[in-house]
Amino acid sequence: MSIVVDNLLKTYGTQKAVDHISFAVEQGEIVGFLGPNGAGKSTTMKMITGYLKPDKGSALIAGINVADEPIAAKHKIGYLPEANPLYFDMYVKEYLEFIAGVHRIKSPGKRIDEVIELTGLTLERRKKIGQLSKGYKQRVGLSAALLHDPEVLILDEPTSGLDPNQIIEIRNVIKAQGKTKTVLFSSHILQEVEAICDRVIIINKGKLVANDKLSVLQQQGSSSAVLVSFKEPLEQEWLRRIRGTVSVEKVDTYSWKLQATDPNEVKKGLLELSLQHNLNIVSLHTEGGSLEEVFRSLTTSPVAV
Repeated sequence: MSIVVDNLLKTYGTQKAVDHISFAVEQGEIVGFLGPNGAGKSTTMKMITGYLKPDKGSALIAGINVADEPIAAKHKIGYLPEANPLYFDMYVKEYLEFIAGVHRIKSPGKRIDEVIELTGLTLERRKKIGQLSKGYKQRVGLSAALLHDPEVLILDEPTSGLDPNQIIEIRNVIKAQGKTKTVLFSSHILQEVEAICDRVIIINKGKLVANDKLSVLQQQGSSSAVLVSFKEPLEQEWLRRIRGTVSVEKVDTYSWKLQATDPNEVKKGLLELSLQHNLNIVSLHTEGGSLEEVFRSLTTSPVAV
């Protein structure tokens, strides 16, 4: 495992900002780290990267305990913090040369050119960082995180301030990095998480409330849709009577969309209906709930103490 978080706890006075959470991320995985504002995402990321000391628990990066060997662990990490601190009076290339010196990269020129091209900074490389838009400042921060070719990427809101075209470009960069690296990133743009991640971790009020594949979580939404097509037309009222059906929407003459509290029960009812009325089902499948629906259901309900 490239990232192992074990029983992390961080308190501020009487408030538990991070409340005994544990999870692991493997190499080659891109995992979305989600939660409402104040849930403890950034605090957790700061503890994983060694910028904040936990009160209890541990974080391991590539088998290295961050608290015991912070320098060795940080060599393995590329970190883009939410605030993205930069030296605004430095030129883009000058800043990356400075970061290369911090990491003691030998012959850094070639590597700097690679990350500048990778993050779309070629036309901005000779500008002062303070002259850049927020989106391009994010790109500079991402370049700095990638510069030393780390095994693990910790990205806190990496697409913040980017326009739609830039978001797609950075999304492609993250996906490409995720083929060989471990990527843990947070975002408030849930569509980005759906587009990039196979697995999602959700925390709420400092507690872990979900850690599963995206496809599994989507099936756990408060309601899912069952899509069915028949060879014959039929009465809508027949579908309304099926147990577990919330609503019925006609898609076309032969196809229907049933919102369901229990998709499996509805599918069973549709098969029984087809037998009773000698109907032929052409297709039958479940459409999962959106990540937004899952997120809301997990973060608006009370958290057990």
